Amino acid sequence: MTVTTEIIAIGNELLIGDVQDTNTHWLCQRITGLGGMVLRATLVRDDPQVIGEVLLQAVQRGTQVIFTTGGLGPTADDLTLFAMATALGRPLEEHPEALRMVQETYTRLAQAGYVSHAELTPERRKMAILPAGAQPLYNPVGAAPGVLLRQGDTTIITLPGVPAELQGIFEQSLTPILRELYGQGYYAERVLIVDCGDESALAPAVDAVQRGHPEVYVKSRAKAYGPGVRLKITLSARGDSKEEVEGRLSMALEELRGRLEALHIPIVQIS
Repeated sequence: MTVTTEIIAIGNELLIGDVQDTNTHWLCQRITGLGGMVLRATLVRDDPQVIGEVLLQAVQRGTQVIFTTGGLGPTADDLTLFAMATALGRPLEEHPEALRMVQETYTRLAQAGYVSHAELTPERRKMAILPAGAQPLYNPVGAAPGVLLRQGDTTIITLPGVPAELQGIFEQSLTPILRELYGQGYYAERVLIVDCGDESALAPAVDAVQRGHPEVYVKSRAKAYGPGVRLKITLSARGDSKEEVEGRLSMALEELRGRLEALHIPIVQIS
């Protein structure tokens, strides 16, 4: 069964164009690779009411896994956990394990000379104040722990906005949790490069294969028109096993090759 997933990227810097949201792109790739399906990705400002509304809407839709990114730091505009607690009706409380993680990080940074002291100031302690019932996720790169929270049948995973921190938590601390959530699902894709400068010429073949193999996503991508232009066609599928997915892709690919040959469109490369 495909696990439905949403991503909420939080930060004023994203919506004024100061920072590009590479986190959503990275998460979409990883989640798809795990066999999940990202149904929606949303960018919101550092506004607790808006964050809470978007989060609650995702929960009420029955989304199985929700990722949020950004807003976990020590500054006043880092409001994600406050917004989450308010929206879900949970009190905020200092979490002993999260506080230990924050303390260890600043002790290590102070010993290395990266910060002037290891004292747990109010700003640093703020990163250990979580919604009741939440579980901290060790951050191997930065100071702010990630957060895991179960709300009914929905799992909410809150990650920092700094890409290296987000990726560190995802690839290290979240591994067993992701296996639990997404199971042993399998995802694969095939890419064809065709010698064709007109995407509309591909459309009959692409559309027919998509109709005949609804469990396979088939998409052509055009960047330009004209002689010498090569277009890319991607076929992707997910399922419970490698054998199932590879079988679906093989049948769709075989039909696509035949239809392209009938249209006299040369295939340059298959990968």
